[in-house]
Amino acid sequence: MWLGEMFADRVALREPSGMALTYRDLKKESKIFLDKVHCVSCGDEPETGSVRSEKPLLFSLSNNTIGSVLGYVSCLEGDLAVLLLDQKMDGDRLLYLLGLYHPSFLWLPLEKTAQFSRWERVHEAFGFVLLHQAQPEQHRVHTDLRLLLSTSGSTGSPRLVRLSLENIQSNAWSIAQYLGITEYERAITTLPMHYAYGLSVINSHLMRGATILLTDHSLMNRDFWDFFRSYEATSLAGVPYHYGLLKKMGFLDWSLPSLKTLTQAGGRLDLALQEDFARYAREHDLAFFIMYGQTEATARMSYLDPKLASVKRGSIGRPIPGGSFVLVDAEHRLIDGPAVTGELVYRGPNVSLGYAEKREDLALGDECQGVLYTGDLAKRDQDGCYYIVGRKKRFIKIFGKRINLDELEVLLREKTGVSDCFCLGEDDLLYVVLTDMAKEALVGAYLQERLCLGKTVFKIKLVQRIPLLPSGKIDRVALMTLVMGSEQGR
Repeated sequence: MWLGEMFADRVALREPSGMALTYRDLKKESKIFLDKVHCVSCGDEPETGSVRSEKPLLFSLSNNTIGSVLGYVSCLEGDLAVLLLDQKMDGDRLLYLLGLYHPSFLWLPLEKTAQFSRWERVHEAFGFVLLHQAQPEQHRVHTDLRLLLSTSGSTGSPRLVRLSLENIQSNAWSIAQYLGITEYERAITTLPMHYAYGLSVINSHLMRGATILLTDHSLMNRDFWDFFRSYEATSLAGVPYHYGLLKKMGFLDWSLPSLKTLTQAGGRLDLALQEDFARYAREHDLAFFIMYGQTEATARMSYLDPKLASVKRGSIGRPIPGGSFVLVDAEHRLIDGPAVTGELVYRGPNVSLGYAEKREDLALGDECQGVLYTGDLAKRDQDGCYYIVGRKKRFIKIFGKRINLDELEVLLREKTGVSDCFCLGEDDLLYVVLTDMAKEALVGAYLQERLCLGKTVFKIKLVQRIPLLPSGKIDRVALMTLVMGSEQGR
């Protein structure tokens, strides 16, 4: 896939311990991995039509290490279908997914193998072990299927996005092109590789022969920054949570001579934060990219030119190379002209094949045909830049009045100055979750003014911290559970 001879002697992967693999090493280790897989898979049935029953399905319990990336790229090189999962995922949830999808192989850290004593140990490398178990009731896997990712970064959801090699390669190429990635880049991992954004960093840099600095340390860990400085990382990727954290840590006063690029995706960045980091980028001669994407489009669909980071605050920019946007109304009719809200529809070779909710679905072909209805409501300005204004399904009705929860969150942050503000609810009842008790009265007053409704239709909930997914996104399911739990305890 990416492991070409032209990058043979360059370092592909490096860990804080000093362990490193060149592209030649990675290709060699990948071949060994695949030889082991093929050795135990040789008794499968031959190819039949567009699907073949012998194509193996592998679950990878991933982390940001050489062993984890080795298993992933080997699957892509060897035409296996791989599901990337968080190595920290709940054991019961993992067993549920194993029973639902019946993989023939597991690639997991050595310390995770105890519960799989009945599986055959096939191979071991870089702290990971390859396990095999024959599956008597095999369902066919489509020849185009190469990668499975959980939707919205949720590590335990049985609903998976089905991705092809073309999806992965085309999106990696587009990202590498607009970011200007070269073989001299050194990207440090800030996101888990089972999350589409984190994986896109790996894909796009491997495609260009760059180096990936692999670490699971958080931004708050001193070891992360020691690793960053020791190997002179050139880029940093983050979701809105990370940028808020960086500001609190004093990052805007730091000098990091090796840093060239900042990228942000995974949700709308607070406008004040966007301006802070755009200013930092100008002062330190960095490129600051605001990006937009979904797992259903492999990763990225658009980016904002760094020169417009302050001029077009809140914009997701324009489509990536090879992709295009249109806006449609409720009847799917095209919307022409600027400043009209419609559903954002994306077209491009990175649009997934569709979803899977059970093993039989892995035999399905391309159900999307390169078109993705994003579910996001957006506007386009006169310059062709797009702005997300809300989520199509993120609304409730209060006494028949439609309330867009995403739009309300933005308004509350802008008008009241509250930093952590999240809206949930059901028809005729709105919950606003805050972490700052000092803002409660101000938010309550604004809600009455904005909604023109009485106090009985909304409740303000104070929590100590906002639950997050491993990707750094808000875990809205856990947040709702927390809110409802406080209600029942009253």
